[in-house]
Amino acid sequence: MKNSEIIELSQEELTARLNEEKAALNKLKFAHAVSAIENPNVIKAARKSIARISTELSKRRIAAKSETASEA
Repeated sequence: MKNSEIIELSQEELTARLNEEKAALNKLKFAHAVSAIENPNVIKAARKSIARISTELSKRRIAAKSETASEA
């Protein structure tokens, strides 16, 4: 998932997508442990996608905190 796609998603969609990506990563890890998967780089891509989504969620939380702090 590209950063431009991630930025366009809402907070709820990001949270749902993060949960989906984590579940997919667990399935990939399990499949790779049982028998080698065809392309192990998929695991790396899934981890990076999770990191991108987590980063965007963190950015939004920090922005929300700074907005509420500046209003007070």
